[in-house]
Amino acid sequence: MPAIADPRPFLETLFHAAVDAADPEKVLAAHLPEKPKGRTIVVGAGKGAAQMARAFERLWDGPLEGAVVTRYGYAVPCERIEVLEASHPVPDGNGLAATRRLMETVSGLTEDDLVVALVCGGGSALLPAPPEGLTLDDEIAVNKALLASGAPISAMNAVRKQVSRIKGGRLAALAHPARVVSLVVSDIPGDDPALVASGPTIPDASTRADALRLIERYRLDLPEAVMRHIREGGEDAPAPNDPVFARNEVRLVASAAVSLEAAAGVARREGVEAVILSDAIEGEAAEVGRVHAAIAAEVARRDRPFGKPVVILSGGETTVTVKGKGKGGRNGEFLLAFATAVDGVAGISALAADTDGIDGSEDNAGAFADGGSVVRLAGKGLDAAAFLARNDSWTAFDALGDLFVPGPTGTNVNDFRAILVQEP
Repeated sequence: MPAIADPRPFLETLFHAAVDAADPEKVLAAHLPEKPKGRTIVVGAGKGAAQMARAFERLWDGPLEGAVVTRYGYAVPCERIEVLEASHPVPDGNGLAATRRLMETVSGLTEDDLVVALVCGGGSALLPAPPEGLTLDDEIAVNKALLASGAPISAMNAVRKQVSRIKGGRLAALAHPARVVSLVVSDIPGDDPALVASGPTIPDASTRADALRLIERYRLDLPEAVMRHIREGGEDAPAPNDPVFARNEVRLVASAAVSLEAAAGVARREGVEAVILSDAIEGEAAEVGRVHAAIAAEVARRDRPFGKPVVILSGGETTVTVKGKGKGGRNGEFLLAFATAVDGVAGISALAADTDGIDGSEDNAGAFADGGSVVRLAGKGLDAAAFLARNDSWTAFDALGDLFVPGPTGTNVNDFRAILVQEP
């Protein structure tokens, strides 16, 4: 087939196909629970929680009430569900107030009532709830240490839930004896729903001892009050076999696997073969970027392990061990390392972006890169390797005009990476 003259619109189309496959308006309808004899209460947290709440309102034929919390700027209007906003990725006072609101919403219910929990990525930071003896500043310190540690999301959440009054299934325990049905959009490699947003309504089996081992493994520098709480003062979160969860149900409504398949289907309809490496890739973003670059270069030079033209897709959640003081998220870090490794190789174009529309703390979802990115930076007197060393991918791609800024998407099924390899 003829080469795709402008790869960017093609790659953007694949991204939007992946996001569309996780659109709450489309995926929730098949997962609605049975109506209860009593009240229907909706709670939720995450960067797509407001869109999930709006979709649920439109689909639910009956009375309901409740509250959800999302990131600043991500709210959409709902008629019966209160939408609160708070800070992400670092918690703030509004998050603390929102957490109290959700906990009040599920208090005092009966066994005839139903709680529908709308849970998606980002909920951990949006639901600060330090236990007695700890403060919001303590929880902020924990969150910052975890974000800079390079720890995978499973390890982060195992620690987070030990310094919380809402995570690790505690919100569902508070709702007992009401039945809780959790509708989960997974942004977790492997799609363990108990790890999404640190599982406010879904318990897992990790303990305080596990948290302490992870703190040591990733050399987390946490406040002494936090360490004392985990060692001596805290109680393990309720176990999955606790009777308070006996009537509850968990439904995975969207995931990276489904979204990547949707993107692959669009590519094939455009005449480009698509391969999915994995929907659960973890590890240091820069290292993952170099591995993807090696695969893409092998295809470009030798037509193996895949023949050209092909788009190589992958998902998951990489991490960045912060060493510098630059700006950017894990997708930018991935791409900058990728660009340095494919420098000078023609026919390679890539997009890496977070499906929620935000990569790190800036307003971009990710960026574009190709075999000429490093040369174009050098033409501006800029050094790609120096940017990478100080974790400053945003500044590098901003200088090139290569940031990808789709805005909030209303969903979150983790990172999306698409690498097009074709004849130059």
